[in-house]
Amino acid sequence: MNMLLRTIAAGALVLGAQTAATAEETFITIGTGGQTGVYYVVGQSICRLVNRGTSEHNIKCTAPSTGGSVDNINAIKNGDRQMGVAQSDWQFHAYNGTSKFEGNQFEKLRAVFSVHGEPFTVVARADAGVADFDDLKGKRVNIGNPGSGQRGTMEVLMEAKGWSMDDFALASELKAAEQAGALGDNKIDAMIYTVGHPAGSIQEATTTTDAVLVNVTGPEVDKLVEENPYYAKATIPGGMYKGNPDDTTTFGVKATFVSSEDVPEEVIYQVVKAVFDNFDRFKKLHPAFANLTPEEMISGGLSAPLHAGAAKYYKEQGWM
Repeated sequence: MNMLLRTIAAGALVLGAQTAATAEETFITIGTGGQTGVYYVVGQSICRLVNRGTSEHNIKCTAPSTGGSVDNINAIKNGDRQMGVAQSDWQFHAYNGTSKFEGNQFEKLRAVFSVHGEPFTVVARADAGVADFDDLKGKRVNIGNPGSGQRGTMEVLMEAKGWSMDDFALASELKAAEQAGALGDNKIDAMIYTVGHPAGSIQEATTTTDAVLVNVTGPEVDKLVEENPYYAKATIPGGMYKGNPDDTTTFGVKATFVSSEDVPEEVIYQVVKAVFDNFDRFKKLHPAFANLTPEEMISGGLSAPLHAGAAKYYKEQGWM
C-alpha cells in the first residue's frame, strides 16, 4: 500500500512539474498585414527570432496575417493580440485619440521600435492615363480594406483634397494581397499601398501588366507633411520595378512596432532582445531593412511612450 501511495505521489509530482512548466509558457501574437506586404515579413521574422530562444525564456510567438495598422491597434487594445505593426500616423492617432480614434483613445498604447519607411504608393495601369494623383478622379481605384493603414492615409489625403468616394468610377475595398491581381485583370485602373520597398505586391503589379508608379505631390501633400510630425516626403528609387526607370516622389510614414502597457515588461524585453541581439540576421530578412540602425529605430516615428520592457533593453545597451 505504501509503495502504491509513493507511486501515486511520485506521479502527481511529475504531473505537477509538467503542469507548472506548461503554465510558465507565454504565448504572444503579433498582428501583421497582408501576406504580400512587408508587415507580414516583419512579424514572421520577429517571431522566428523569438522562437529560437523559447527554451530559455518560454515565450512562443505567432504572427498571422491581419487587416493592418488600425486592426492591429484595436486588437491590442482589446487584448486579442499582444503586439502588432502599425503605421506611425495611426500610432499617433490611437495614443492621442484623434482621427479614426476620436472617442476611442488608447492611452495604454506603447511604442517598441520603428522599422522601415513606408511611402504612400500609387500604381496605375499604363493604359489608364494616370500621370499624377489628381488623374485618379473618375477612375476605378482600389482604396484598400477598412482597418488598413493605406485606407486610412488615402482617406486623409482625399479629405485634404476635398474628394469623396463619388469622385471615382469605382472605389473598391480589396485587401493588399488581392489588388495586384485585380490591376492585372483590368478590374481596376489603379491601386494604392502604404508599404516598404521593394514590395511583392508592387513587383507583381509591374511584372504582370504594364504599370506605372505615380507621383503624389502638390500643395495638399506639402501641407500634410508640414502639419503632421508622422509624415515625411519620400522617394521610391527608379529602376526598382520593371518599366519604372525614374524616381517616384511621394510622402510617407514609418512602420512601427507597438504593444500595450498591460503586456508584461519581461515579454517585451525578450522580444526586443531577440531582434537586436540578432540585428545583422534581422536586417537580411527583407531588403527594406538593409539600412536600419538601432538609433533611428528607437526614436523615429514613435509618438506613444516607450514600453518599459523596450526601454530597459535600450538602457542596458547605452542607447538611451
